[in-house]
Amino acid sequence: MRLVIEMMGGDHGVKATIPAVINFHKDYPDVELFAVGKIEVLQELEGVATLIDARDEVAVDATPLEVLRARESSLLKAINVVLDEKADAIVSAGGTGPFLSAATLKLKLVEGVERAAILAPFPTKIKGKQVAILDIGASNENTAKHLYQFALMGQFYAKAALNVENPRTYLLSNGTEDSKGIPVVVEANKLIREKNVPNFLGNIEAREVMSGDADVVVADGYTGNILLKSIEGTAKTLSGGIKKAFKRNLFSKIGYIFARKGFNEMTETFDYKNTGGAILIGVNNVVVKAHGNSDPRGFYSALVVAYKMAKADIVNEVRKGMQDVEA
Repeated sequence: MRLVIEMMGGDHGVKATIPAVINFHKDYPDVELFAVGKIEVLQELEGVATLIDARDEVAVDATPLEVLRARESSLLKAINVVLDEKADAIVSAGGTGPFLSAATLKLKLVEGVERAAILAPFPTKIKGKQVAILDIGASNENTAKHLYQFALMGQFYAKAALNVENPRTYLLSNGTEDSKGIPVVVEANKLIREKNVPNFLGNIEAREVMSGDADVVVADGYTGNILLKSIEGTAKTLSGGIKKAFKRNLFSKIGYIFARKGFNEMTETFDYKNTGGAILIGVNNVVVKAHGNSDPRGFYSALVVAYKMAKADIVNEVRKGMQDVEA
């Protein structure tokens, strides 16, 4: 397996990526690594990865055209290494827009896919069970056909990566009735039913997304991204509030001693750094976007996501699945 890592992106740059790559190499020595960035700051990775020098960095708000023109950028060079070395996956913590648009333009969409989607597994209240949510921000606007294809790709992912034989699939909406939702959701509901997508169970409200009932939840990119940020913000607020409550007085501190194990389990379950990254599903390589604020643990988790997706052969699963649908 070959894995390309864009080293310079993210809020913490090489302070996060270098330790993560070193730890990943220790745990997965069978993977051939390519590290792309300013070679003088990557010397710690000698013997760990093949170092590719890249002198520039892409701004987080760069347009697709600006990215493609930045030939010496670590982002574009990393994507070119994927093509040149026929690598299985690429990981970056850089700006979402530039990374995903460049990956789509250079690596191309899987035949039959009209729009790629960002997919991330989320924890649920059932321990060990995850729900795949897509799209969580690759696009601001989508058509009903895009959402129909997201449902298919979400199911391919759930089968290959989550080992769910018959993924229970829903559309995110503001009500469970088929008539509820913005026009594109109503139209998508109708189209998915007409196409007889297996185990499609209609609409689901945001408050039920993490209940454990769903295996796949489909949303347009704008709505999905708001859901993502809402979940992250709520988890952060609740965690801070609970910690503050336990520190209120001596009795609450004593109570924390007894509740600590359960509280730590909850915190661990909802910590995004354990998930590490979201994948851009629908393109011809495993493309993993690490959280921009990733620390070494978070970026390491993103590398593991890329490894697992390549191991699960998710790209070929999507490719075969789309061929079967077209047939």
